[in-house]
Amino acid sequence: MAQQKDLSQNLLTDGVKPSNGGFVPPAGLCWISVLACLLLACSYVGSLYVWRSELPRDHPTVIKRRFTSVLIVSGLSPLFVWAWREFTGVRTVPSLLALMGIRFEGLIPAIMLPLMLTMVLFLGPLMQLAMDCPWSFMDGIRVALDPSFWMLCFSDMRWLRNQVVAPLTEELVFRACMLPMLVPCAGPLAAIFTCPLFFGVVFQFSYTAVFGAYTAFLFIRTGHLMGPVLCHSFCNYMGFPAITTAMEHPHRLAVLTSYLMGVLLFLLCLFPFTDPAYYGLPTPVCTLTSSPSSLCLS
Repeated sequence: MAQQKDLSQNLLTDGVKPSNGGFVPPAGLCWISVLACLLLACSYVGSLYVWRSELPRDHPTVIKRRFTSVLIVSGLSPLFVWAWREFTGVRTVPSLLALMGIRFEGLIPAIMLPLMLTMVLFLGPLMQLAMDCPWSFMDGIRVALDPSFWMLCFSDMRWLRNQVVAPLTEELVFRACMLPMLVPCAGPLAAIFTCPLFFGVVFQFSYTAVFGAYTAFLFIRTGHLMGPVLCHSFCNYMGFPAITTAMEHPHRLAVLTSYLMGVLLFLLCLFPFTDPAYYGLPTPVCTLTSSPSSLCLS
């Protein structure tokens, strides 16, 4: 906690002095942050719909065109954070890339633990999938180790969109770029629930907002982009839990029990698996808060 305070005190802004040992956001920071996030969200969505076509969204030609535009916008998205920092005069100890969750410290835990946590939440669907799958466990291992299987996946435009491009670009834009701009204004907890609203403004507001809050929580707790990206990819693969199908499953009791156990274990493991001590305490984005937050502490 003392280390958190020391780093918070090292946050300097042009013309802004610390008060009571904490970082004081410059005047107008919240408006600038919200406008920057809204502009970034509209730029991302605009890049998807800039192409006019009568073809369906799953057509390979449409997907390739959207890949081109969304990758360009996502590649330029760090400039929004850089411009925000320069315009507001906020000076930070961590580098811009570190604030965006691109760093090596704690990378291995950031790859493994958030994904394991998310798989625990999906214990019910995974159990249901295992029961209904005609393959044996060893068959699945052999397929996963077969290079031709992965070549087939990477040649499938829909697979690339759902498992690679969408998770990477959405988490980069809506988490890695927006959260560093929102945390100094709203604080970590409010930023977690505010960040998904920008996605909801331009897309339909639904369970994706809940998922966005979850990946924002992972980003703030771990300070890494990789964990949210992998969890996003996994959730895209699994889809929304088919609870109706589970209710009608031949082994309904076992499946529903696994659903319940998954949720309970997820809640028990949520904070231990995302303990910032595993990823380098404090995480870079947490140094942007005016006072230590329990979300940022071990």
